[in-house]
Amino acid sequence: MHIAFPLRSNGYLLSDAANRLGALEPSDPAEEMNALRERFRAQGVLWLKGLLDRKSVLAFRRRYFEAMQDTGLLAAGSDPVDGIFSGAAEQRGKTNTYEVVRWAAYEAFCLSEPIWRFYEAFLDGAVYLHKRKIIRLGKPGQTRCTGAHYDLTYLRGGTDHLCTSWIPIGDCTVAMGGLIYLEGSDAFGRVKEAEFSQLNAHLPPEARMSAYNENMSRSGWLTEDLPALADRLDTRWLTANYEAGDMVVHSPYMIHASTENVSPDQRMRLSTDIRYQLVSERIDPRWAKDWTPDDGL
Repeated sequence: MHIAFPLRSNGYLLSDAANRLGALEPSDPAEEMNALRERFRAQGVLWLKGLLDRKSVLAFRRRYFEAMQDTGLLAAGSDPVDGIFSGAAEQRGKTNTYEVVRWAAYEAFCLSEPIWRFYEAFLDGAVYLHKRKIIRLGKPGQTRCTGAHYDLTYLRGGTDHLCTSWIPIGDCTVAMGGLIYLEGSDAFGRVKEAEFSQLNAHLPPEARMSAYNENMSRSGWLTEDLPALADRLDTRWLTANYEAGDMVVHSPYMIHASTENVSPDQRMRLSTDIRYQLVSERIDPRWAKDWTPDDGL
């Protein structure tokens, strides 16, 4: 796969290794549910095109950036819904992202009817939305990216029968650094977690479930070197041009990461990641509180 611009993550260049890049396959959310379940089991990820109402997604994007106008984040005179970065150092304003996750409007967005209805059908039962939900802002020029990891590392206190929804809040091209997925890595994630479980067996319960125990890296990530991991597993990183209204669903074992935002028009990436599971399954108590900078996760 050819990428016409430098695709980097934490200083490592992916776009030079075209044989290690591929395209994520989209799915129609109206497709028969058993077919979607089978694809999810086989691939560990579903990119659901147009599940959400595009206008509603863009309305929330506008609301977010309007609330951030006094921080100096937005380019002067730009339309907030475009999210054009000013290039200036962000100033402390009246609103911050940790406050946004407590907005009723954000809670309503995460509980949009298309989302919970999809999950009730997909998981075949009443579902629970984890209270700890995260909004991520990716500014052009930021070189620090999310390294390769799988989510169960941070969710060991509950069931592994859960799903992460990654939702782009606005269009998100490959250049803007949306999530990328390591093809076929759900199986590898399960092997790694089994290895960690064995290594952690002697630890007390609290340390055993921690993503930062003596057997893990300081970040809980598998690596920052995405090209090397693809080489090691002889696989590819899958990219996509996401659009407002899309929702990606991935398993807690699926390995994923992010790349730098190199948007030519300085457009900021805004996204949220939320998690659903059956309400009848064990819930990790650490995820029953709002996301805060000091929550240890």
